[in-house]
Amino acid sequence: MMRTTMYKRTPYFFILPAYLVFLVFMFGPMIFSLVVSFFNWTGIKSPEFNGLDNLKGIATDSVFWLSVRNTLLYSAVSLFVVVPLSLLLALALDSPHLRGRLVVRAIYFAPIVTSTVAISQTFLMLFNTNFGLINRMLGVPIDWLGSRTLALVPVIVVIIWRWLGLTSIYFLAGLQGIDRELYDAAKVDGATTMQRFFSVTLPQLRPITFFVSMIILIGSMQIFDEPQILTGGGPSNATRSVVQYLYLRGFTQFRFGYASAIGLVLFIAIASFSAVQMKLRKESDL
Repeated sequence: MMRTTMYKRTPYFFILPAYLVFLVFMFGPMIFSLVVSFFNWTGIKSPEFNGLDNLKGIATDSVFWLSVRNTLLYSAVSLFVVVPLSLLLALALDSPHLRGRLVVRAIYFAPIVTSTVAISQTFLMLFNTNFGLINRMLGVPIDWLGSRTLALVPVIVVIIWRWLGLTSIYFLAGLQGIDRELYDAAKVDGATTMQRFFSVTLPQLRPITFFVSMIILIGSMQIFDEPQILTGGGPSNATRSVVQYLYLRGFTQFRFGYASAIGLVLFIAIASFSAVQMKLRKESDL
């Protein structure tokens, strides 16, 4: 009896380190951040309870809402530009007529295994006003990173280039998992290429599309590296994301309570978007 009980408990001993790491480095800080969001704390002096003052301050903070607008723009580009482009790229990579498919796949997958800092530094040089390759090709000295209206362009370009390879790989895996007999049956019924795409490919890729949309939306709402390295959130907060603003308030201005409140709002927003996506997924499966 004792030996049987020990055998049943053995698997839990193997997964215990992972749970301890999660509790110490993930769940614990989350709870701590939630508590701190109701305090005024600089990280040095004793925390002072201020109730909902941090959340009230966020509600009237114009820079915060500007960062929300920028983050929603990044998310919209990621969702409505990257996802369709990655599907088209996956279709091209899946074509038997494409030469050097393995090389092309490696090229598009390169951003995934490359540091975001290195990628952003590369594009920082490409968009440089004085010696950047982009301006040399255009023949016009455009101040991409110093203009409030144009600074978003380099950040969006980096976002698209960074996510395109990974999401196309997911779609490619989905395409290769589709039963070819479905296409053969559609051909027998006289379906054209476009009809086969809309009646066979897209429905079969629905789970992959949902998964890709989910990860890219959550990832883009937490964007930090690209705008931080390219523009530092400027000029005049024109490219600042919510996570950047959280970092500014917490680790530059040492208003940890206010930064924690921003993190709480961001968590609620991501959880809400994820819940809506899950509900739409369930309704589409009915």
